[in-house]
Amino acid sequence: MADARPRCDWAGIGDSLYRDYHDREWGVPLHDDRRLFELLLLEGAQAGLAWISILRRREGYRAAYQGFDPGWLASLTDDGIASLLGDPRIVRNRAKVRSAVGNARAFLALVQEAGSFDGWLWSFVDGGPMHNAWRSHAEIPAETDLSRSLSAEMRRRGFSFIGPTIAYAFMQSAGLVNDHLVGCFRHDEVAALR
Repeated sequence: MADARPRCDWAGIGDSLYRDYHDREWGVPLHDDRRLFELLLLEGAQAGLAWISILRRREGYRAAYQGFDPGWLASLTDDGIASLLGDPRIVRNRAKVRSAVGNARAFLALVQEAGSFDGWLWSFVDGGPMHNAWRSHAEIPAETDLSRSLSAEMRRRGFSFIGPTIAYAFMQSAGLVNDHLVGCFRHDEVAALR
């Protein structure tokens, strides 16, 4: 029997992987540094691609990036990067793989300074998610003043592939902002999470 619950427009494209991601993960407030790091790298890998193409490769990324271990990634040399560029489980784009390595180094430096990526990141929304009340997908912005601020600060700290649009997508997926449409069954469920 088909699941007929109302969803955000993009979740109804017919791909069960997309639907499951929408129903279980997207917009849920995330506070685990390793999972936030994973999501950050995946959002950067998505640049110029459809999110579904990254979701289909997520397990491959987890394997290739050693469970998104920032210490392992940060230690990679040119030989390690070359090895990753030969791995068909990930998007083999040199700039994106180099960005993952550089972002691991920036992530570790930020954690060293701030104590946790989670605490630093969530300070941009005063520690709790922002809840929007969009009625259609067309109302949802691609970027906001907040995502521009987050992007600028992350770039200042050495992160790459984190422009304002990617920063906003990261904020949405990590639950800093609830952009489920008000007619979506997940809007109120996600709003109730703390």
